[in-house]
Amino acid sequence: MHEGILAGIRVVEIACGIPGPAAGLLLSEAGAEVIRIEAPGSDAEQGTALFSVLNRGKRRVELDLDRDDGRGRLRALLADADVLIHDFIPRRAAALGLADDVLAAACPQLVVSAITGWPSRHPLAEALPRESLVLARLGLLDEQPGHRPGPIFVRMPFASWLAAWFCVIGVMARLIARRRDGRGGAAHTSLAQAALAPMSMHWSRAETPTPVFAKGLDKTTPIPLHRCFDGRWIHVHYSPDKAPWMAEALAAMGPEAVAAENAKYPPSHVAPNFGANRAIIATRPAQEWVEHFWQHDVAAQVAAPFGEIYRDEQARANGFVVMVDDPVLGHVFEPGPAYTTDPPPRLRGGLLPLESDPAWSVPRAQAFDGVPKGQSGSAPLTGLRVLDLGAYLAGPFATQLLADLGAEVIKVEPPGGDAMRRLERIFAGTQRGKLGATLKLGDPTAQPALAALVRWADVVHHNVRLPAAHKLGIDYETLKAINPALVYCHISSYGPLGPRKDWPGFDQLMQAACGWEVECGGEGRPPMWLRFGVGDYFAALSSVFALLLAHFQRQITGDGQAVAASLLGATLLTVGEAVMRADGSLSPIDHLDAAQTGVSPDHRLYRCADGWLAVAALRPEEARALAALAGNDREAWFAAFSRETACECLTAAGVPCEPALENPGLSFLDDDGCRRAGLHAAYPHAVYGHLEQVGAYWNFCDLPLALDRAPPALGEHSHRVWRSVGLDEGQIQSMVAAAVTNP
Repeated sequence: MHEGILAGIRVVEIACGIPGPAAGLLLSEAGAEVIRIEAPGSDAEQGTALFSVLNRGKRRVELDLDRDDGRGRLRALLADADVLIHDFIPRRAAALGLADDVLAAACPQLVVSAITGWPSRHPLAEALPRESLVLARLGLLDEQPGHRPGPIFVRMPFASWLAAWFCVIGVMARLIARRRDGRGGAAHTSLAQAALAPMSMHWSRAETPTPVFAKGLDKTTPIPLHRCFDGRWIHVHYSPDKAPWMAEALAAMGPEAVAAENAKYPPSHVAPNFGANRAIIATRPAQEWVEHFWQHDVAAQVAAPFGEIYRDEQARANGFVVMVDDPVLGHVFEPGPAYTTDPPPRLRGGLLPLESDPAWSVPRAQAFDGVPKGQSGSAPLTGLRVLDLGAYLAGPFATQLLADLGAEVIKVEPPGGDAMRRLERIFAGTQRGKLGATLKLGDPTAQPALAALVRWADVVHHNVRLPAAHKLGIDYETLKAINPALVYCHISSYGPLGPRKDWPGFDQLMQAACGWEVECGGEGRPPMWLRFGVGDYFAALSSVFALLLAHFQRQITGDGQAVAASLLGATLLTVGEAVMRADGSLSPIDHLDAAQTGVSPDHRLYRCADGWLAVAALRPEEARALAALAGNDREAWFAAFSRETACECLTAAGVPCEPALENPGLSFLDDDGCRRAGLHAAYPHAVYGHLEQVGAYWNFCDLPLALDRAPPALGEHSHRVWRSVGLDEGQIQSMVAAAVTNP
């Protein structure tokens, strides 16, 4: 079996829940050797499907870190490790000898990623990392429209999965910087920073906003989830009006009836005949509709039950679903690797004791030469040159992250602008840090400029459908002929193989296919889309991880390669809460209640006299304390108190809780604690004046991030870009005259 790109890299993981173990899994599948540290008797999660999925391919060792001998053994492991991942709050990390300054002195080679609830400089830095509490305090539970007024419990733990991706991207960026600087260091992230990533398209403020920017994307916009004749639901993205069945039905309905149906709902920016579409779709079964839409290039998906995706032909063709012989669960179907590289990510068996393999050793990783090279003070990816040819959300957000990490990014869009520019606030949330140029790809006059860009670049990244990429001359083989050392990264909807490899797809459809729309709706309620666009962000982050792996390898071999990620593969990884047994049955998961308040009496939202409070009593002692305090009629207990009083009582009893803030609006951007923690970014924009947005997703401590360049206006840097890649003034003016670039 191939070793993997990270062969020789040793990772020590001390974490529970999803973020840390998922990060360890991703690094393990990329070739690293991962040692999982477990406390004595820490078996609460063991035996569950999620535990088995997240910990396959790792070695375990039991250490009592509250004892001197346990901490001594940990120090010995860290002395020969390259990466430490943990989820300790700062006070606990310091008590265990894991503070950044202590580790930097004892293990200068070590890259350390702490995944906490909040950044270290935030007032809540010492709060336990519980996703529902972080979302409540940020106000995100009220950003999601539900089946009732007020904040709702978000069933999909999207921030935890995003935090895992942010962790491994930070680790890779720091490993790349380690080759430059000769030392390791921090690459911290948090649930709060991960949760804020999707809000980059919603939470921003401009000094001189246009009307479109000021409006943003209203959370009351109707979502095209339609109930079909058989009671099943389908999610349709963009207007289905040109599909023959729909066109015929609209014509038969007549303009007045169409207008009457449309008037029942607020206007939709994706479907002008939303109401009429809804009435017509109710006349046929779901499978008939979705197959008809697929035949006519309309992006649609049935809102499937959770786990049904394990049967999907497309998912299996791409290895997004794999059969695993698990030592506890037996032969089961689980999520496979979400991306492709060369060599590919490797799939390994279950979690095993470290001592069970006498051949196990801890060699110094060859990727680190142990020679400090001084203090660079540069952002981790300084010097990396990225050509962004993507559009919409997943592709541009990925390259924005690279810009945040210090890469020089050139965004190329058509002279008429990226299709997402019509949603100005969303567009701005994926473009900061880039130089913007316009170019009419596919036009013969543009070829010299494209070739110059490709020769300049280390990386090309896009999410254009591959048939269109071939027509435009931006496919891998064409660009590789220009620059053989290129790392070429593509994001598709459904993966690079299988019958749907070239199909259109969007985040909404992946939430539907993977069962999250059904689960987020609550038991017995209609399915519900999470407006946070999580599939796009999963795909964006997974593509950055794949790209950095390829760049890490290129630094050794000098060879480029094509890597790939997808909306389906990245979203399907989150289905690992359940596995499918060989007989087709699914392991159990927690379901959201019909009121959308939570998954159990110990983990849910409660309504107090003056607002909602989130409770996450996840440990046995916390659940016992909650039961002792609130008794059997918990809703009555909470209703009798103000939120502040209830929170004080719970905190005194040792029950984790946070207020579920409502109508957060711009309050996040006015929060001084968030500002001090680096969660804000601000810069002058060519159109909007002073622009404020979501800030840093990592803390590298001694290395800065590059958060000082606003999203580009259309063609703002075209002339500068063309000069920088070697075009002369005559060539530039010829392109302007031919209308393949803007003046």
